[in-house]
Amino acid sequence: MSPSTKPLRIDIVSDVVCPWCIVGYRQLEQALQATGTDYELFWHPFELNPAMPADGQNLAEHLAEKYGSTAEQSRDNRARLAAVGAELGFAFNFTDDSRMVNTFDAHQLIHWAETQEKAHEVK
Repeated sequence: MSPSTKPLRIDIVSDVVCPWCIVGYRQLEQALQATGTDYELFWHPFELNPAMPADGQNLAEHLAEKYGSTAEQSRDNRARLAAVGAELGFAFNFTDDSRMVNTFDAHQLIHWAETQEKAHEVK
């Protein structure tokens, strides 16, 4: 790489509770490592469920209400995500009691961590 070449800027918009966001990030991370790409990563907040109460809601109930998923579909989807996550070195620990929560405070914490140059680690 020549001194005048800038690193690739990568902006990722995601919610901390989005399982497909971590899957996509881990796949991106593998591709960047495999290609030796020089990059800069920037995280941007997105709330999947901004109206979610602070104490949250049972995940299966939430998915049923939001997407019309049956309990069986929810279990199958969680199992599929867990398998994909395991392939990427990420453990999803879903249970029938898992909850979807409001992530506003988590995004505020990540924003603060950015002032300490630790946003990526916190994210």
